[in-house]
Amino acid sequence: MAVTFLQEFSPTDDRSTANYDTIKEQLGVDEDPPAGLIVHSAGYGQDGTFRIVDVWESQEHLDRFLSERLMPVVDNVWESQEHLDRFLSERLMPVVDKLMAANPDAPPPARQESYELHNVMTGVRSGVS
Repeated sequence: MAVTFLQEFSPTDDRSTANYDTIKEQLGVDEDPPAGLIVHSAGYGQDGTFRIVDVWESQEHLDRFLSERLMPVVDNVWESQEHLDRFLSERLMPVVDKLMAANPDAPPPARQESYELHNVMTGVRSGVS
């Protein structure tokens, strides 16, 4: 069953996407999209909250991406095992603690969750990238 993965980062004065863009580049997802990813979106809401929303074919696909694609990036960037252990125990919450290129003091997501979806519709709209 399809699942969604949501992260919300509390509003700050910095509305740059440099941190997000750096992580995305390190993951290489444009050249090699992750198996099972249906859709990924990221952007600022009207209140300044930065949201990342993914829809995956299954929890297994999401878990595989986290362990096989994201963890190697985390392993290369994080400075201590303590941070890595925290990541593993909290699934992704603290990933921005050390991955943020432009702002290493950026807080972790204020909200993060994963849940099964009742319905998924896909479509293509011209002009949306």
